[in-house]
Amino acid sequence: MPEETIEGNARYHFNIILKIDLLDSKIQIMKTMKSAFGLAGWLAASLAAGFIGSRYMPGAWYEALAKPAWTPPGWVFAPVWTVLYVLMGVAAWLVWSRVRFKGARAALSLFIVQLALNALWSYVFFGAHRIDLAFFEILVLWGVILIVTALFRREVSAAGLLMLPYVFWVGFAAYLNFALWQMNRGAPV
Repeated sequence: MPEETIEGNARYHFNIILKIDLLDSKIQIMKTMKSAFGLAGWLAASLAAGFIGSRYMPGAWYEALAKPAWTPPGWVFAPVWTVLYVLMGVAAWLVWSRVRFKGARAALSLFIVQLALNALWSYVFFGAHRIDLAFFEILVLWGVILIVTALFRREVSAAGLLMLPYVFWVGFAAYLNFALWQMNRGAPV
């Protein structure tokens, strides 16, 4: 075989390998971008629930309520909730990135439901001043969170673990909500 043909074949095969490698790099970049957009989307959804809920501030009505001694100071809530919303968003993204929505339809659908219930609680409690209804709403919320956590754990164990601080915080919030309801029965709305 002439040397030119061998060199031409080698160059041809090298170019094919280079094109395949570049194509693989482009595919990896696209997957990384899709994953980054997915993470941004799940974080945005979670933080949006917090933003909607934050439209209903405690205000003078809440300040006038009788509260148990173990009620956290007001400044604690914003940073705690921000961390929890980020953890929730990352947990949902982990599940989504592993199996997509089609593979975890129940888990991710219930995740969205619990975000809506989360935002609704703020309206019921702080907006409508219905401590009693807020307590029952938060029990439903907590139940859905427990289901989501179990479903997330089944898909990606780290996602289930990331939901645990939220489970505990909402459990504490339900207990606080109940205490506030009991301490303020008959108080003006």
